[in-house]
Amino acid sequence: MSDVADASTPQRVCFLMQVKSERVAEYLTVHEDIWPDMLEALRETGWTNFSLFLRRRDGLVVGYVETADYALATSAMARREVNTRWQRTMAEYFVEGRPDEDVDVLEEYFHLP
Repeated sequence: MSDVADASTPQRVCFLMQVKSERVAEYLTVHEDIWPDMLEALRETGWTNFSLFLRRRDGLVVGYVETADYALATSAMARREVNTRWQRTMAEYFVEGRPDEDVDVLEEYFHLP
């Protein structure tokens, strides 16, 4: 059975994370060279059109991803060894918790296709 759901009608997911304001520059530097095996794992588990946006003044991160099934995609990523290593590395930049477990998913209430 595949880890990836049918992507014919992608689910749009927007989420928030909080980087420590004093660590923003370092956090951005890490993202200049994301590990190739991490990028491959994201693609393999159904993450598409994935973007991160940052409000520099306070470290607010807004993430956006399209995927067939967000719960399935995050669950599949959680089982990847590369994700465990990446999240352990990233945790020091965030105000609380692991960024893959403590995101604040926003409710979509309007969409203009």
